[in-house]
Amino acid sequence: MHAHAHAHAHAHAHAHSAPPSVHRAVEATSWSAARALAHAQTRPLPARRVALEDAAGHALAEDLVNRAAQPAFDTSAMDGYAVAGRGSWTVRGEVRAGQAWPGRLRDGDAVAVSTGAAVPVGSQAVVPVEEAARRGTVLSTIDGCSPEPGRHIRRRGENSAAGEVVAPAGHVITPALLGLAAAAGHDDLSVRPRPTVRVLVTGDELLTSGVSGGGRVRDSLGPALPSLVAGLGGELLEIAHVADATGRLAAAVANGAAAEVVLVTGSTSVGATDHLHDLLRDLGSHLVVDGVACRPGHPQLLAALDRGRWLIGMPGNPFAAIVTAYTLFAPLIAGLTGQPLPPLRDAPVVGLPPAIPGQTVLVPAAWAGEQLRALPGHRPSDLRAIATADVLAIVEPQAAADTSAGRSVPVLHL
Repeated sequence: MHAHAHAHAHAHAHAHSAPPSVHRAVEATSWSAARALAHAQTRPLPARRVALEDAAGHALAEDLVNRAAQPAFDTSAMDGYAVAGRGSWTVRGEVRAGQAWPGRLRDGDAVAVSTGAAVPVGSQAVVPVEEAARRGTVLSTIDGCSPEPGRHIRRRGENSAAGEVVAPAGHVITPALLGLAAAAGHDDLSVRPRPTVRVLVTGDELLTSGVSGGGRVRDSLGPALPSLVAGLGGELLEIAHVADATGRLAAAVANGAAAEVVLVTGSTSVGATDHLHDLLRDLGSHLVVDGVACRPGHPQLLAALDRGRWLIGMPGNPFAAIVTAYTLFAPLIAGLTGQPLPPLRDAPVVGLPPAIPGQTVLVPAAWAGEQLRALPGHRPSDLRAIATADVLAIVEPQAAADTSAGRSVPVLHL
């Protein structure tokens, strides 16, 4: 069965009844199908309301709607004079931001205004200070010409009308969106909470400090994963190192802090110390993805646990583990927070390796001037390239041959 078809058949079976135990996939899932499966398996977490100051980084659970027109009243876009009729004009007074002018302007009237101030009823234009000539209460323009009607006046509702959707559900709340929400009249927002995450780092050979040597290697994933989890939208509850001894991983999965997602590094292959498949079989879990046809990161997996929880198995090699984060974890988090699958954009990349039949190759690339260039140092255990990359270039099995100018491929922004 083709990998893509196999993946969707697998998902269809899960939607009706989970198998009683884990089974190894007959063939690896394609990279694109693995991402789609991770995203499609979930339902968004229940929404909650939070104050604006606590909403940054969450995803909107509902459309953001204007509670009032923006601007809420006709305002001046410049420091100067609101005028009615053709010049010259008589200056009747001034109105500053936060004030309102009583009555209305008649032809030949002018009022000094500040940027952002409400212009009086009857104002036809604003003459900027730098274009105004004033003698006492008599105002004219330097060039003697009357301003065009509406010049330098922001009319009520010209940005957006009351009741208009100004940001869609699923959008991640940025600082600018917080400002927009405040301008739209909101004091709190309905958001999807960040899915909670536990990280279990396996490997008896790992050192948590110092320099590798004597058969021991410095753990590079433990320091990397907390910020990666946060950057992709998760809330880290715990990170723990787990010994390879039989039963230790099962105990860590069962006894740790409750979380929607458990990330396990290492233990995803079939070696003597790789216990993850046995654990998932014992738990009666459903394997959604068991191996992905990509380099690096083939031995990655996604399993559905009980009570709407998920486990992602990451390879122990650090670059391969980070690939897994973007292949399975990021789409899963997007699904749990009601966001679309993280998009891919086509871009030309110079220096890509040739396509490999049956395998998607993920290559770190960085901007070099005005072009993206593949970076050296992207073996599964090597973090040099991904550490300085701007994107992951996706070289699909059917990708066209390289050209001197670089071939266009999908890229995933990091």
